Amino acid sequence: MTLETLDRPTDFLALEAEYGARNYKPLDVVLTRGEGVHVWDVEGRRYLDCLSAYSAVNQGHCHPRILEAMTRQASRLTLTSRAFRNDQLGLFYEEFCALTRSHSVLPMNTGVEAVESAIKVARKWGYEVKGVAEGQAEIIVCADNFHGRTLSVVGFSTDPVSRSGFGPFGPGFKVVPFGDPAALEAAITPNTVAFLVEPIQGEAGVIIPPAGYLAKARELCTRHEVILILDEIQTGLGRTGRLLAEEHEGIEADLTLIGKALSGGFYPVSAVLSNKEVLGVLKPGEHGSTFGGNPLGCAVARMALRVLVEEGMIDNAAVQGERLTRGLRDLRSNLVKDVRGRGLMIAVELHEAAGGARAYCVALQARGLLCKETHDHTIRIAPPLVITTDQTDWALEQFEAVLAG
Repeated sequence: MTLETLDRPTDFLALEAEYGARNYKPLDVVLTRGEGVHVWDVEGRRYLDCLSAYSAVNQGHCHPRILEAMTRQASRLTLTSRAFRNDQLGLFYEEFCALTRSHSVLPMNTGVEAVESAIKVARKWGYEVKGVAEGQAEIIVCADNFHGRTLSVVGFSTDPVSRSGFGPFGPGFKVVPFGDPAALEAAITPNTVAFLVEPIQGEAGVIIPPAGYLAKARELCTRHEVILILDEIQTGLGRTGRLLAEEHEGIEADLTLIGKALSGGFYPVSAVLSNKEVLGVLKPGEHGSTFGGNPLGCAVARMALRVLVEEGMIDNAAVQGERLTRGLRDLRSNLVKDVRGRGLMIAVELHEAAGGARAYCVALQARGLLCKETHDHTIRIAPPLVITTDQTDWALEQFEAVLAG
C-alpha cells in the first residue's frame, strides 16, 4: 500500500493493528497536516490541538521560521558525530546558556536520555566531589513521577502499568510523597546525591505542589549538599507562563532537564543544563551520543528558542492559560471534580461517576478539539503557546458543550 491508495481512516488503523506494537492507545483520528494550533486529518477535517504532542509543539505545528532553519541546515550538514566539531554546537551552547543563566550544557536527543544523563552525572559527582562510597549513591524521587520509560527510570516509577513485568530493577532510589518537604528531609542521608523532581507532575494529572515546596526543596538540597534536579521536559520553555517553571518560586536547580519543545516538534533534541562544577565531572569517553549535539538538531533548537522569546509566546501562555483555566472553572458541570493549571498546562479532573475521561475526549474530537485522558479520570489540556483569545474562547465553548450536566 502507498499513501495515495489509502483514502479512509480505517485503512490506516488496519495497518497499525496489523504491523505495529500495541504499546499505545491513541484516539482514532489519523492526522496528516498541521499549522499553528490546528491539525487536519486524512479526510480534511480540522481540529484545534489541545495536547501539543505532550508540550513538544509549544511553538505551534510547522512553525515557518523553525522549518526554514531546519531545511537550510539539512542542505548543508546534518551529522558529524562528536568525533568532529561543527559550527552550530558552540552557538547553541552560548545562546541557551545566556537565555537560561546556565553555565554548561550537555546535549542529548530525547527527554529520557536527559534524565538518564542526569542520574549518571549526579552519581559521579557524589563519588568524586561529595565523597560517597562507591556504589552507595542514593537519589530521591517522588511518588507518581513520570521521567520516561527506560528500564532504569521505570524502576523508580510508582505506576504499576509502567513497572509490571519489566523487573528486576536497579537499586539506588528512594521514593517520597510529592509536595511534602518533611518527607524529603527525612529521606536524606549522607549517601544522598540528588533529588529528582518535576516542578508540576504532568503525566500524573497536572499535579501542582503546595506553594513554597520547590523553594524548601532547594534549601534542603543546599544544606545537605544534594544536587537538585528539576525535570522541566514538560514544564519548561514557556508552558507554565515562564521560561522555566522554577521561576515561579525564584529558585535555580543544579541540573535542569529540557526536551520536547526544545526543537519545536521538528526533531528530537534534549539537554541537561548545569553549573560547571556538576557537569565538569564528565571526562572524554565517559558519556555521549552519536546524534547528541548534531548540527541539524542545534540549528533547529536555536531557532525554536528564538521564536519562543521573540514572538512573545511565553507571555501569551500566561495570559491565555489564565483565561482558559478561569473559563473551565466557571463551567457549570456536575461532572467536574477539579480544574488545575499553571499557564497552558491544565487538567480537568472528572468525578469517577462520570465514567472515565476518554469518552469526553472522544466527544471533544467529534467537535473538532483534540485532548487526551490521563489516569482514567483526567483530561489534559496543553494547546500550543500561539493560541489566540478567539481560539481559547472557542475551545471553552466545546468544553462547555461536552461537559454540561
